[in-house]
Parts: sequence; C-alpha cells; structure tokens
Amino acid sequence: MHPGPRNPFLADSENPIAHGRCDQQDSTALTGPRPDGHVVVADDQRLHARLGPGHFGSLLTGPYPDGRRVIWSNGREQLAKLDAETLEVLATYAIPGVAQSDPDVLEADLAGLDELDGDEAILHAADLAMRHLTGLDGVYALLDHEHTLFLGRRDHAVAYADAVPGDRHSAIVETARWDRPDGIDGSFVGVNLTFDGRLVLTTDHGWVVCLERDFSSYEAIRLPRAAEEAADHCARMEEQRGNTGYGWVRTSCCVDEDGGIYVSSVDHTHRVVWTGDRLSLDEADGAWIAEYRNGNGNGTGSGTTPSLMGFGPDEDRFVVIGDGDPVVNITLLWRDAIPEDWERLPGAPSRRIAGLGPAHMGDPGRLAIQTEQSITVSGYGAMTVNNEPSSLPDWLPQRGSRLLCFFLGHHDSYTPFGLHKYEWDPVARELREAWVNTEVSSPNSVPYVSQGADLVYTCGTRGGKWTIEALDWTTGGSVGSWTLGNSRFNTLGAGVHLDDDGRLLFGSIFGKTRLLA
Repeated sequence: MHPGPRNPFLADSENPIAHGRCDQQDSTALTGPRPDGHVVVADDQRLHARLGPGHFGSLLTGPYPDGRRVIWSNGREQLAKLDAETLEVLATYAIPGVAQSDPDVLEADLAGLDELDGDEAILHAADLAMRHLTGLDGVYALLDHEHTLFLGRRDHAVAYADAVPGDRHSAIVETARWDRPDGIDGSFVGVNLTFDGRLVLTTDHGWVVCLERDFSSYEAIRLPRAAEEAADHCARMEEQRGNTGYGWVRTSCCVDEDGGIYVSSVDHTHRVVWTGDRLSLDEADGAWIAEYRNGNGNGTGSGTTPSLMGFGPDEDRFVVIGDGDPVVNITLLWRDAIPEDWERLPGAPSRRIAGLGPAHMGDPGRLAIQTEQSITVSGYGAMTVNNEPSSLPDWLPQRGSRLLCFFLGHHDSYTPFGLHKYEWDPVARELREAWVNTEVSSPNSVPYVSQGADLVYTCGTRGGKWTIEALDWTTGGSVGSWTLGNSRFNTLGAGVHLDDDGRLLFGSIFGKTRLLA
C-alpha cells in the first residue's frame, strides 16, 4: 500500500510530530530491531536521560549543518534539547511560573511505585498524578523544517527555537506567542500542520484554528453543536472527574494532503476543510460530520486521536478512531464520498461508518474495555490495546482504573493484558478480525509499527519489570521483549517509536530512553 505523504513543512525526520506524521498512524517504513527472545537489557545496551515529569514526546529535527539531529522534549516543568545520538542534554528552558522538581524527590517517587504494595501504592500513585500530571498542557507538539517547536498551551500558542539559528548547542528561546483571541473558547488541545505550512490548533470547546507559523494571521471556525454543548460538557467533566482531560474535544487531530482536518468531539467525528484561504464546514468543499457510537450518549467520547488509512488512488480511504462504547470499537469512517451502493452497517449511527471492530480482547461477553491510546494503523490494519486493570479495589472509583494501568501496570494485581487487531478487506469491503493476543501486556503505551520488520512495539511488563515488547504485526504472535527494569522505564502513556537510524526511542516517566541493542 502507498505510505502516507510527508509534509514538507515538518522537520525531515521519522518523528517530527506526535504520532509520527500528519496522518497520526504511529507507523514507519523503517526496519526496527528484533529481540532474540526475552532479553534483559544491560546498562551499556541503553541510554537514559533524566529530565523531569511529563517528557512524553520525543520530536526529532532534521539534520543540522553539522549533520547531527536534536530531540526536542516538552515536559511539565521545562523544555529540553538532547543530542539525538548520545541523549546528552544540550539546553533546557524552564517554563515560567512552574516550580522545578527536586531530583531526589523524583527518585523517591520512582522507588515508591516499585516498593509499595496494595492501597499504599495506589495512594502514592494518586499523589504522583496530582503533583506531576494535573494541569499538564502542551502535550501535543510539532517541529517544523526550520527547527522551530510549536505547541498550544491553555490560552496561547507558542514557538520555541535555537537562540542561534543552526546552532543546536545554543539556548532555547521563545520566539513568538499568539494569545487566543476573544470569542474563541476553551483550552488548546491538538496541533497539526496543513500541507501548505499552517498550524492547525483545536480547543476542548470545539474550535478549529488555522494559524500562520509566524502568527501573523489566522482563520477560525467552530464545530457544529459546540456552541450548544461544549461549555456544559466541559464543566460537567470538571465537576465529575476533577480535571479538564475530558473536554468536548479530548484529543489531537489529523490532517491530509487535500486540506482535510479530522477532529472528534464527544459523539461525532468531523472533517473540516482548509481550502487554502478559509476553513469550511460546507459539504460542497468536502466537509462532513458523522455520529459514532458513544454508550447511548452516556460516554465521554473517543479518547483516541483520529488516524488516516489508505492513500493510493486505488485504495479505500478511511478515518480511524476508537469510539465511546463501553467496549470500544475500532471504527472506520469513509474519508471521501461514501460509495453510492454502501448500506449502513447494523448498529452504526451513521452511514459513513465503514467498519466496527469490537476490541473485546477475545472475550465477546466482556462488559467494558477502553483504551486511551490512538489506534495504531499500518496498511489496512488497525490495532488497539487494553487499558483496563485486571482488578480494581472496591474503594477505588472506576475512573481510577487509568491510575492503576498508568502508574502500577507492572503490579500483578493490576496488569492488563491484550492487543486486538482488525484489518479491512477491500474486496469484501469488510472490517475483519486479524488477531488477538491475550498474553502480552501494554498497560499505557502507544504502540508503533515497523513495516520493514513487520513488528509492532509497545511498552509492556513482565515479572514486575517494565519491558519493550515486539509482536509480529501480521500474526500477533510475541516475537520477544527487552526487559529494562524499574518504573524509570514506564512510558506512562507515551509512544514507542523508531529514530531515523531504526533504533527504539521513547519518553518515560521522568526522562527519555533509547535502546542500543
């Protein structure tokens, strides 16, 4: 199948934006490493940089004049630039107004996740989540071809760059800031880039903004139903869940080369069109809105960033999401015009839905399973993981289940198991189950496909230790794993991906790790 196109305005690397490319597939044509069975990684077989809380993404620049690349990392307390070869910290930038954590306290935080058990461990994890994740913003970011980092904070977009252009060792400076104008509501959530080089920003209240990268001008449009629903929904989620992570729009967006911008609100997926001079919701321009399944209206909506599938002129083309049903469905929606002879699927709220794959992890009788990870897409395959802990203490509310998987997924009492892949059959025009693996655990990581190796990688756990797991993308069988060790190597929701030399790189709970094996 044809690969997704590269955006010429993004950095020339394998990972210039969260989820890899504008299509948000989490896959690459590169050939990644294959473990020789289940391997324990020695200290000299990996690199690790200690950075602080919230350093999930690892955005890679194109080559600098000296031929070297830089990893940009945006954390809760600071930005950092690292040498992409050695993980040496080249520069940091403390975010104004945010206190910097004591490294000794962070070490104690890590130790508690491994040494405490039962209720003590849960209370410790809750304390870490409160201190290190509450108020986190700017999670989604991108690097352009001029080595500039862009991200959206709660009420503004911001650009960071090298103090000396072209000098990767120079300090990090804020080069521009764009304050959210009056009339545009909500906190910025997602960020992407059109193929003519403009930033796309979304807010949790349902606004889509198309902004020049020099912040000189912008266009904005509000998604249908947002004016009536978004503010009340966000306020209700704030009251029920105590945070703003469950907005009317919860995740980032994906963008295609034809100006299509794909955003999921709490029960609809939208295609907004950038025409080159304006944002459009007009069907005549190719825009559409489609309802997806959402637990009879009682759910919190899709928790996955939309991904694109299919790019060639003779290929079927879809948007892929995980819906809001109690048992999440891998959901394919026709990206372009719906085929004239297409009949609405049973149980589908919209004729635009082309496939519904219940991710029950091999148990059709399962009552609930959700994922917080973007659906991993490669070719016509789409895969998701189980983020439901294997047990939940009676006293802990259901919303605490993410706490167990994210911080304590390596504890046997809570370890979730399961990865589930579906594949589109273009001849039968049907989404079919490809495989289920119920032996491998992926508690919180965004999996990533190496097409060259036909492997999918994810952060897992074995014997109370954190691992990187490798599964055969075609069959779902476990190929092997690399055991890294304690909670220092927990991805905590970050993705595993390959750098431009085909080496595994990932953000971990308080830093950055790369395998050398």
